[in-house]
Amino acid sequence: MDIYKLLKLNRKIKSHRIKFLGLWLLHKLNQRYLAVNLDPVLACNLRCKMCYFTDEDYVKTLKGQFIDDDLDQVAKTIFKRALKLQIGCGTEPTLYKNLPKIVELGKTYNVPYISLTTNANLLTEEKIETLLKAGLNEFTISLHGVTKESYENFMKKASYEKFHNAFRAFAKLKSKYNFKVRINYTFNKDNFYELKEFFNHFNGDSFDILQIRPIQKIGNTEYNDFDLESLRKDYPELINTIREQCKTHNITLLASNTIPTGTNKNESSFIFDYTFCYISPNKFWKSDFNWREQSFENYSKQIGWSKQLFSNIFKTKNDLKSLSNRLNYEIEFN
Repeated sequence: MDIYKLLKLNRKIKSHRIKFLGLWLLHKLNQRYLAVNLDPVLACNLRCKMCYFTDEDYVKTLKGQFIDDDLDQVAKTIFKRALKLQIGCGTEPTLYKNLPKIVELGKTYNVPYISLTTNANLLTEEKIETLLKAGLNEFTISLHGVTKESYENFMKKASYEKFHNAFRAFAKLKSKYNFKVRINYTFNKDNFYELKEFFNHFNGDSFDILQIRPIQKIGNTEYNDFDLESLRKDYPELINTIREQCKTHNITLLASNTIPTGTNKNESSFIFDYTFCYISPNKFWKSDFNWREQSFENYSKQIGWSKQLFSNIFKTKNDLKSLSNRLNYEIEFN
């Protein structure tokens, strides 16, 4: 399954009514439509300046990891409804010792697409290959700087050498396994212009997707300059340059055509709240879901989930809440 073609299709379908009709039908027919985002351990090995892990008070609240029995129950409860399983959503999943088991559980329940989001500093060629053998489809890699100086400045405690070692392993293993590598580059006014040199530092054969996204406020972060107005004029030209380079290397680009403002609305995200399912050692989708004892089907009936999906078919766009931080990404296929 190509998850990026589904994203493109979602953008092409402009009618939210058709989308909610589709979700309602999938739900009624016991089909897959959820994007399950799983944090198996609430910890991180880095202290990236644009991340809430630089907030010591907040970090103190993040404790816990899944035990094997609970992972088995998580899989039994929700994986059969998952269209995609993303391991790692707000923490660093490679700190979890039994990471391949999560991938294997996803494959056991026939989840079509399984992705791992990581800073890659703990990945070795051996660990990467173990995950690929377990059935992983994609590595999504966080990046906050193109050069060594910028990278290690923004991603505190990280090693530029270890990061590139992982990408050398990706390039090598692509000859043996069918998988994708996606880079998520978060830019601010201090690391934006070095994107011009991106392909001087990164081998275009080592990754498949490049997402370029602006800094957003996600808590009390060490770096807190969110003003991007000084970049607005130069942004389109630089993105066009990156777009042409991506086409040369047959890389899918995820980037907005302009720097989004507070008034930007991503109408393709109306269904986001109804497909996004977050799970961690202390959260499971909805707060009152007793997932250790209730099935997804029974809980859905309890909260009238089917009726919610159906009623949204008849609501106006103004009636529907869309996440304010969902951005308009133009997906370029080559």
